[in-house]
Amino acid sequence: MMKNFVYEKYDGLGLAELIKRKEVTKLEVLEAAIEKIEQLNPKLNAVIHKMYDQAKNEAQVNTSAEGIFAGVPMLLKDITQEIAGEPITSGSKAFQNYKAKQDATYTKLLRQTGAIFIGQTNVPEFALMGITEPLQYGPTRNPWNTDHTPGGSSGGSASAVASGMVPIAGANDGGGSIRIPGAYCNLFGLKPTRGRTPTGPTFGRHWQGASADHVLTRTVRDSAAMLDVLSYHEKGAAFLAPPFTGSYLQAMYEPIKRPLTIAFSTQSPLGTTVDDECKTAVIKAMQLLEDMGHHVEEITAPVNGETIAKSYLTMYFGEVAATIASLENTLGRKVKMSDVEPTTWLLGLIGKSISAQEFVLHLREWDKAAFSMEKFHEKYDLYVTPTTAFPPARIGEMKLSRTEDFLVKLVGRLNAGKLLKQTGVVQNIAEKNLERTPFTQLANLTGQPAMTVPMHFTKEGLPCGVQFMAAKGQEKLLFQLASTMEEHSKKANGDGPRLPV
Repeated sequence: MMKNFVYEKYDGLGLAELIKRKEVTKLEVLEAAIEKIEQLNPKLNAVIHKMYDQAKNEAQVNTSAEGIFAGVPMLLKDITQEIAGEPITSGSKAFQNYKAKQDATYTKLLRQTGAIFIGQTNVPEFALMGITEPLQYGPTRNPWNTDHTPGGSSGGSASAVASGMVPIAGANDGGGSIRIPGAYCNLFGLKPTRGRTPTGPTFGRHWQGASADHVLTRTVRDSAAMLDVLSYHEKGAAFLAPPFTGSYLQAMYEPIKRPLTIAFSTQSPLGTTVDDECKTAVIKAMQLLEDMGHHVEEITAPVNGETIAKSYLTMYFGEVAATIASLENTLGRKVKMSDVEPTTWLLGLIGKSISAQEFVLHLREWDKAAFSMEKFHEKYDLYVTPTTAFPPARIGEMKLSRTEDFLVKLVGRLNAGKLLKQTGVVQNIAEKNLERTPFTQLANLTGQPAMTVPMHFTKEGLPCGVQFMAAKGQEKLLFQLASTMEEHSKKANGDGPRLPV
């Protein structure tokens, strides 16, 4: 092994280059990753399933450096990112004995990079929350401050990457699940354009097209290189992204040819509070972009934030109901309330009470917002907001109150979905959670690409990210801008990504 090899200081491409130059072996890198996981995971609870033996066998058998990430250890998220023969529980005890029958298309593409899978990361049950505290596995903690959440639903992946366990981890984003944990953990995270990355072979329109798979990384270039591989259109897919024939990794180094016109807002689309620290992150980003010669203008997106939230929640409730219904095939019996978490059961009850008409009407709001944003982007290249309205919550802070918990369990036993919907209790609980993260859902509904960029630390040392949205198909522009901002950060703060102390 090379002298002074500090595994966690390298990003994925950096490790791959060391292996290619034979300065370290795949097995040495893998053993460093395992050591890091064993050291940190007892405190963070980011990894819930380990695949060390399989990974070591792969590193020893396949010693050649084939693939752009050949030999680089990687974790996958414990939902939709199936590995044939391995557990995939979606954070739920209902799936505790289930093993994947085949690789997801996403997983097959990742294998082409040469990355070595060493385990799976924690998620909230069915990836439903912006925090990662499933009853089945317990809470994942933020490496910047273990009293706080790393966010969700890709919270396990974010905690693992931010702490240095791995340079890259699988993630997906149906309402902010890449960008929220990215912001909370000082990582780069991009949600691609709808249809850019595969969702099959199980899903053709995961969360009606709101959800997209990609990765969380410490560097922009790792994300760009991964999207080069993951950009793939399946024949049975429901959506097709605008074509891009080049390389995102190469394109991110190309200079932006003209000054951009950038719209920004620090106001919550729900009219709720935004923490001053999150506003500061945006102001710092705008000052930096102005210094770079871009034109910035404070203006809000031409959509109704409350309508977007209601449309998102309607889909959310419906998808939970469908997931619970599909459990019957897995369990081989009728699903009971005790099979899932109480809140999940109630979300499903509301989903069952929503009519097809109501569901379709809310889907139409997605399309209205998409056309409005495309017109908006004819003038503004980018739309910038805080990624989240608040810094990371404390572990347990988002739990139901005793009164809410009692009501949830009572109504759940009565199986009274329509009554529950009329009371508005669960909608209020969901909207309360959205108040912390009101900015991210718009891009999921419109299908636009959006990224979170590390930008600021609070007085308490917690990260805050800034979200950038672009028109459909404009991932290249996002990578170019993020790369420029990353270089500025390196000059200001020293070379390489910042890690928790």
